[in-house]
Amino acid sequence: MRIQTIKRAVLKASKRTGLLSAVGHSPWRARRLLILCYHGVSQHDEHLWNPNLYVSQDVLRHRMELLVQNDCAVLSLEEGLRRLARNDLPPRSVAITFDDGNYDFFVRAYPVIRAFRFPVTVYQTSYYCTFNRPVFDVACSYVLWKGAGKTLDGTAFTGIPGVLDLTTEEGRASASSLVRETANRNRLSAATKDELLERLAASLDVDSGFIRAKRLLHLMNPDELQALIRDGVDVQLHTHRHRMPTDRARFVREIEDNRRFLAGVGQLSANHFCYPSGVYGDRFLPWLAALGVQSATTCDTGLANTRTRALLLPRLVDSHALSDLEFEGWVHGVSHVFPRRRSLYQQMP
Repeated sequence: MRIQTIKRAVLKASKRTGLLSAVGHSPWRARRLLILCYHGVSQHDEHLWNPNLYVSQDVLRHRMELLVQNDCAVLSLEEGLRRLARNDLPPRSVAITFDDGNYDFFVRAYPVIRAFRFPVTVYQTSYYCTFNRPVFDVACSYVLWKGAGKTLDGTAFTGIPGVLDLTTEEGRASASSLVRETANRNRLSAATKDELLERLAASLDVDSGFIRAKRLLHLMNPDELQALIRDGVDVQLHTHRHRMPTDRARFVREIEDNRRFLAGVGQLSANHFCYPSGVYGDRFLPWLAALGVQSATTCDTGLANTRTRALLLPRLVDSHALSDLEFEGWVHGVSHVFPRRRSLYQQMP
């Protein structure tokens, strides 16, 4: 916490003295690309449930205003990477990306992005686009959060007799892991997991009808994706089932299924990739290259430069925890020189 306080004090002094702006206008910053990462934009209370994954629409709009106020050059991912390689980026270059392709992008994020006329890339996982139900893993965590303060007989959901204590954040996280691990161990189909989610919500008096009606934690469907692509949104690879198999044949299938789906909704060129959950490893790099993937983004924090490996691009994962001053620190590049913790997302050995 002390380090964070020092960083904010340095940023405040840098802005007051003009150092922030000077770095932002420097040739050093002009040789670097900031890739912003967002996951979800809350439709209801998702930003309260998971502020690391979701921002409110007001926060997203304000961030876009800060890009304008700081005279950033907002480029498409494709153009940004091409100009980065040529070392001819405009000052304070930024690219905007969204992971997963949630329905909330269609109804909450894109109206904001479109109002600013900014280009945007959506990394779209695809299985739950056609099986358009709440994505089980995240919906399980959300339903348990909605049941906060309660206890639950876990036998029907984990196969293990005992009480699931939802009165603490740690208890809810543990319960979510147990339920998801049990579903995976038993190789439940997506339809069966959806039924399990329905039973879990009913046992906690959580209104699953509201979740389905609002399409909370759903992905965009093919019609919505087609409309976005026609409007100029760039939709790129994020695997078909949001997973990173360590077996090469299964990994290749994930990319090929994902690419085939994207082609079917009109995205004919899908050569950029985002690692699901930020999980990456050296073993994947030759596999991606063999599949014709030109770039891949991580959830590691940083600015990309000409020495950055194209299949291990850093990004800034924006969230409610990031202050306006910290955001501007990254826009201008000052924050890049601060020591950074290792990513919350683990690198696969």
